[in-house]
Amino acid sequence: MGHAGYAPKGKPDILCSAISALSMHTINGLEKAAGQKLDVKTNEETAFISCRILDDPSESSNALMMAFEISMKGLSKDYGKKFLLIQSKEVNDNA
Repeated sequence: MGHAGYAPKGKPDILCSAISALSMHTINGLEKAAGQKLDVKTNEETAFISCRILDDPSESSNALMMAFEISMKGLSKDYGKKFLLIQSKEVNDNA
């Protein structure tokens, strides 16, 4: 079964694929297009991805993150919170 649990066991999980593609697209965009220094951690067994921007976010980075959030919320709306629940937390290490 896919990580999102949307597809039956042994079948491709389109929701998991969409989440993975959006996540990697955003991480690559932050690093390569926006030039941000990142701390990325992944766990393939649990499908966990953590990405911290280590320097001050640029306008491009903010736009990428906003687009990511909009896309993820759209997936959650389309596929239901049973399969994708969005929680966000802004972290300010300077506080």
